[in-house]
Amino acid sequence: MGTKDTRAAGLAAFAGLIADTTRAACLLALLDGRAWTAGELARRAGVAPSTLSEHLGKLVAGGLLAEERQGRHRYVRLADARTAQLLEDLAAQVTPQTPRRPGGLRESSAGSAMARGRTCYDHLAGRLGIAVTDALGELGLLNRETGFALTDAGLAWFAGTGIPLDRAGRRPLARACLDWTERRPHLAGTAGAALCRHALDTGWCVRIGSERAVKVTADGERALAELLGIPPGSLR
Repeated sequence: MGTKDTRAAGLAAFAGLIADTTRAACLLALLDGRAWTAGELARRAGVAPSTLSEHLGKLVAGGLLAEERQGRHRYVRLADARTAQLLEDLAAQVTPQTPRRPGGLRESSAGSAMARGRTCYDHLAGRLGIAVTDALGELGLLNRETGFALTDAGLAWFAGTGIPLDRAGRRPLARACLDWTERRPHLAGTAGAALCRHALDTGWCVRIGSERAVKVTADGERALAELLGIPPGSLR
């Protein structure tokens, strides 16, 4: 009789946290990188607040969510970037190649906006994220031959563009993240997060709707064309 691996029970319990439709819906919503109230998540998941509260308790106890309280309000967010990476990687594996037909014009428009450009936790994804990643690679700023790595020219580009890179933490400077709509990797890691934050702070991109979708502004089109040679029409 074989010796049981003590990690097996822990892995099964961890997987069980995600293996619930309501909890999975909450986790996917929180991939926008923001903190949500329990009421907002309950509406998103289509369940009663009391039901959702029990689910959130399990996710917080399991280490997938971090909880913050502000007055009477309870906010939750993903615990960290590693959790977001895990969720995005799993979502990329299960998203069907042929999506179901949208239920109406509003749903179709929202889906198109998400595919065009969105945040993936704290970095850019969708066609926008791929366009930026491809441009960095073509200009020799990002080496994609053996994983993702910024070149010396890439480090100089970030510094020259005024995008600071925090290199003190354990998070990789550059990492490939599989894009679930494009089925290709986009830039994540410290560099991806810094670029996304800069794009939002400077108004290159703005959030639209209540999902993770972002839209490139006219200023953003000019900046990305000048800095990375991305044709403006490709971002619309």
